Amino acid sequence: MSTVAVLGARALVQGFALTGARVLVAETAADVRDQWERMPNDVLVVIVTPSAAAELPGIRSSADGPMTVVMPT
Repeated sequence: MSTVAVLGARALVQGFALTGARVLVAETAADVRDQWERMPNDVLVVIVTPSAAAELPGIRSSADGPMTVVMPT
């Protein structure tokens, strides 16, 4: 079954757990890159915070990975 993941700082992503999304907490730039690299294969959509998106240039244009959406600021 496919899942949705939410990646970013705990304060911004923890509430998404209530929707059944997989929450990937990343407080630092290194955490963001690590969580992205370890993303499970069943994740088809990833919602990222603006600061997490800044650490992953090109993710929205990649055809290889999951569909990625950046939270509005």
